[in-house]
Amino acid sequence: MEKVKIGIVGCGNISPIYFKNCINTFEILEVKACADLLFERAEAKAAEYGIKALTVEEMMNDDEIEIIINLTIPNAHYSVCNTALDAGKSVHTEKPLSILFEEGKALVKKAKGKGLLLGGAPDTFLGAGIQTCRKLIDDGWIGDPIGATAFMLCPGHESWHPSPEFYYKKGGGPMFDMGPYYLTALVNLLGPVDNVAGSVSMTRKQRTITSKPLKGTVMDVEVPTHVTGLLNFKNGAIGTIITSFDVYGGNVPRIEIYGTQGSLSVPDPNGFGGPVKVKIRGNEWADVPLTHIYHENSRGIGVADMAYALRNNRINRCSGELACHVLEIMHGIHIASDNKANYTLETSCARPEPLPTDLLFGRLE
Repeated sequence: MEKVKIGIVGCGNISPIYFKNCINTFEILEVKACADLLFERAEAKAAEYGIKALTVEEMMNDDEIEIIINLTIPNAHYSVCNTALDAGKSVHTEKPLSILFEEGKALVKKAKGKGLLLGGAPDTFLGAGIQTCRKLIDDGWIGDPIGATAFMLCPGHESWHPSPEFYYKKGGGPMFDMGPYYLTALVNLLGPVDNVAGSVSMTRKQRTITSKPLKGTVMDVEVPTHVTGLLNFKNGAIGTIITSFDVYGGNVPRIEIYGTQGSLSVPDPNGFGGPVKVKIRGNEWADVPLTHIYHENSRGIGVADMAYALRNNRINRCSGELACHVLEIMHGIHIASDNKANYTLETSCARPEPLPTDLLFGRLE
């Protein structure tokens, strides 16, 4: 199968794993070039990986490049995706799809109108851990799903991230930062959400950075830092999700799914592996061997799936519709909190097709 040439925009903190996997793991991909607002940073990555350093404009004008990977900060996700689509290129962006829901909807509409593919992180739900959970649910191990819980609890990112300010600005906060991992996993496992309720709070209005090089810098907090959502799924299941930058420790699961015949313990949706545990009625919790192969850090697998989708004229699993639905869920939880009333979603999406269990490493078909 003919390789798909890709260009990477954004050479920051998350980029090394994308370069590594897109160059060395997935045989359908060929990384041709990279770009960054700081051109010297693009030049450094280009020299490291043996590719070209281009300006964003040059990359968009390169007719050989079919997919743009957008690894910019959240504030730039919409503009870069929009520019790529206008240039006739499919685009896969880091999460979230956009800061604003209206912008996310506009990207989905534009991609569809141009016959291009739009995709968004996370692609961790394509990893062996959550794919195993998907298979267990689809095969009926826990019966009909009736509920779910999800917890992402941490004290914030200012203790380790070199430039954590954007986590506390518009488009940041624990739900928009980490919520996409949990919500995408839940939609993959249970299907789309019909309506949500929510309650949010901001514990501190200022935070002090303790990581280098900005140690001692005081940041203003502009977004809620503790967010609780109630999710009513279209299949009748009810879920709860808590995301927080205000918790110093917790002894709770990442995700659990509850069914009429048993319960399922889902691994960290920010990773690709296990462990996966199941408790069938009348039995103790038991480990389940992983049924799929991508259990190491496989970021970029969503891009590879998009490349196969381009070649085979199908929908990519990390679709724009999925990313936009998750974006609306996050906004909906905040809106529901502000209005003290349930929020009914206007978007929906199909559950992504599960990956086959018999794949060869480096391939998705």
